[in-house]
Amino acid sequence: MKKTPEKPKTPQLPKLPPLRKEASTVIVLAISAALFVAALFVAHSGEAKDTGSLFWAYGTETIDFDTATVNEIVSEDMSIDEATEGSYAGSQELAVTIDTGTYAGTQLTAYNSFGPISGHPVEVGDSVTLTIKTHADGDVTATVYELNRIPFLIGFLILFFIVVVLVGSLTGLQSLIGLAFTCVCLFAILIPLILKGAPTILTTFVMCAYISLVCFTILGGVHRKTVGAFLGTVAGTFLAMVFGLGAQFFGKINGLRLEDAEPLYQLAVYDGIPIDMEGLLVASIIICALGAVMDVAMSIASALEEIHAANPKLTQKELFKSGMNVGRDMAGTMTNTLILAFLGGELTLMIFLYARDLSFYHMFSTAFVALETIAGLSSSIGMILAIPLTALISSMLITRGGRR
Repeated sequence: MKKTPEKPKTPQLPKLPPLRKEASTVIVLAISAALFVAALFVAHSGEAKDTGSLFWAYGTETIDFDTATVNEIVSEDMSIDEATEGSYAGSQELAVTIDTGTYAGTQLTAYNSFGPISGHPVEVGDSVTLTIKTHADGDVTATVYELNRIPFLIGFLILFFIVVVLVGSLTGLQSLIGLAFTCVCLFAILIPLILKGAPTILTTFVMCAYISLVCFTILGGVHRKTVGAFLGTVAGTFLAMVFGLGAQFFGKINGLRLEDAEPLYQLAVYDGIPIDMEGLLVASIIICALGAVMDVAMSIASALEEIHAANPKLTQKELFKSGMNVGRDMAGTMTNTLILAFLGGELTLMIFLYARDLSFYHMFSTAFVALETIAGLSSSIGMILAIPLTALISSMLITRGGRR
């Protein structure tokens, strides 16, 4: 009986033992934690600069912000503003009970002034934030600063967490951890470092690269998929920064022309805070591009991993082509996402400019429109160029037997 010749076995790449893969993840996270502690120490070390208060206080007067509950509306004088679709304008005299701070439990009279674009009329039982001024002679006056929206915001945040975990399961939970880590890095490290005079653009880029490293490691551990996504993210974010710098130079505009730059300028001039304000425009481009680039890079790297698992015989060139096909489908929608995010943030400004019947050249020569255009286009360019870079890096890692 004639034996059928056996087919030659396809050589299998050595698989990394699970324990070693987990060890790599632990090592990366441990090093990242050490860097986090070191950066936190640098950001908050040294003598704190006294920048004063946002609100004026004279002599021995002090100002506190505490929550209170409205017990009674003693009097009110308000009317409907017809120009703003039923908004109220006027004032109220309130009897309130202080809930927090030095005067907790004390009953005071508080005054609430409001208009169509500031403040809000309150009702009995509402929780409000008060501005409580203690005068030199011991008298205390209280005015309503705003409605106390913290309980609502906390509840809304909890709802967000529940939705993410229910839909995303363990991956959703990991993404929430990454989101929390990102917020801590931005508020506890990046901003304090910028206020200390660190170079804004370089510091922001390094921080964003660090954030992407930790988030990808939390999300998927250390293997070729996350490595490819991380390298693609760094490359795409770097290119967004480069194009932002080029647009800033040739467009002759920088962070000093940002809409909210004036208060920071006053800090720099009058309080001596060493803020590198010119780099704020490009820094905002880097931060805005990071989320979109991470999304695109991870999607492409994951898709190539699955394609390779389904057909291990594909060459690097074929994998790269597949990655480009996936990326092209994402490019259009993600570009729209970025541009609409920038334009949506300035919707009121666009409506105002349009209502003034400005010419095309006049409108796009304004600093605000130019800034939003530069930011949106630079971020989009970085995101689009991250597609071929991630596809190339991931296809190389996969076909050369990188770690799974």
